[in-house]
Amino acid sequence: MSRITPFSSPLLLGFDAVEKTLERLAKNGDSYPPYNIERFRGTEGSAERLRITLAVAGFCDADLEVFTEENQLIVRGRQTDDTEREYLHRGIAARQFQRTFVLADGMRVAGAELKNGLLAIDLDRPEPERLVRKINISVKD
Repeated sequence: MSRITPFSSPLLLGFDAVEKTLERLAKNGDSYPPYNIERFRGTEGSAERLRITLAVAGFCDADLEVFTEENQLIVRGRQTDDTEREYLHRGIAARQFQRTFVLADGMRVAGAELKNGLLAIDLDRPEPERLVRKINISVKD
């Protein structure tokens, strides 16, 4: 029995990667760290911008890593246990995380800033050039 998906249409060519990405996102259920995504609408002639803000209290810049790999923005946080401290109660765990965001074609990471326990990552998407290309038809009789 074959599986029918929204991308099974013969008119949608080359969307296999999109389908796999959607399946991977559906499986990702981790909610740590919490995050916001804001949209800043561009004014006339300027591009739309997005800002992803992650709550990373307790992490310093050396504990965080932000990078892109293919069409994904990956944010990793790694904390190590401080063995020099003696805790009477430990309610704040040193934990690790990896949060992945899939970027649309043309999205660029403009920068990242850590302030007051919030990591803000700015993204923009420049207006794409409209590309029209005429395809020559060869005649073979």
